[in-house]
Parts: sequence; C-alpha cells; structure tokens
Amino acid sequence: MDSAHQVIVAQALTNQPPDAEHLPALVDRVAEHLDEVPRKLSADAGYFSAKNVRWLESVGVEPYIATGRQKHGEAPPKVRGRPPAGLTPKARMARKLATQRGKEVYRMRKAIAEPVFGQIKEARGIRTLLRRGLKAAREEWALICATHNLLKLFHAVVA
Repeated sequence: MDSAHQVIVAQALTNQPPDAEHLPALVDRVAEHLDEVPRKLSADAGYFSAKNVRWLESVGVEPYIATGRQKHGEAPPKVRGRPPAGLTPKARMARKLATQRGKEVYRMRKAIAEPVFGQIKEARGIRTLLRRGLKAAREEWALICATHNLLKLFHAVVA
C-alpha cells in the first residue's frame, strides 16, 4: 500500500497459508511498479522470517515485521541502549519494534493497510470472493484491487 494515498501498489492471492514465502515477490512487484524499492516495509507476523529480514536489508529496505502476537493489554518490554550481541533475528526484530521509532513505524500499518481492507469489505460490501478456483479468485482479487485504486483516483480528481 502507498502510505500517502492508500493505493494498492502490489497484490497477490494464494492458497498457501504461510505469507512469509511470498514477501520477496511482493516487494519485487512494488519495485517494478514504482521503479524503486520501498525504503521501509511494515508487515504482520505472517511475513516474518529471518530469511526475509536478511533479504530486505540486503536490497535496502528497512523491515518492521511483527514477530508474533502480543497479549492484549500487555506492554512490550522497555528498550534501552544498544542491542546485546548475539540476538537472533527474531529477537532483534522484536526489540526494534519495541523502540519508540519501531512503534511509530509499525503503528502506521493501522492507517495505511487496514483502512484499505475496511473500505473493500465494509464500504463496498466485498466480504468474500465469488469466483472459484485459484486462477479465477486471483483475477477477481486483481479486479477488486484495481477498482479500489480507480475509486481513489476518482475521489482525488473530484475533490
């Protein structure tokens, strides 16, 4: 999602539950569509893997990927000073997200990605795909994303 206008810049639909394996392809699509890789990327825990963190950093993207669910009402531990040596990639990412900067960047997901899904599901009433089969479902999802972007463009022009 584009952070300034909530425009969908890359989309994918799969029938494979682990999202992590799809992250590099999505980032590649974003780079292809925008002619540059994003500077930052925030994603939910389904996209976390040490391999993804290393890959994102290697292509110049600063990752902010949740490492798991946080219990409701439980505050993350306070982070102070430099990270200790020998942290696993997961522990490093959890620590990064617990910093003030990490919280601010990750919190933006609520204002960037989540409203788009809300607009598609609630405002447009699209709560399930109508076509069956992976190919047909992918085509329908691509059409839903394209019409979302067209509606954003229309509202920007008439505003």
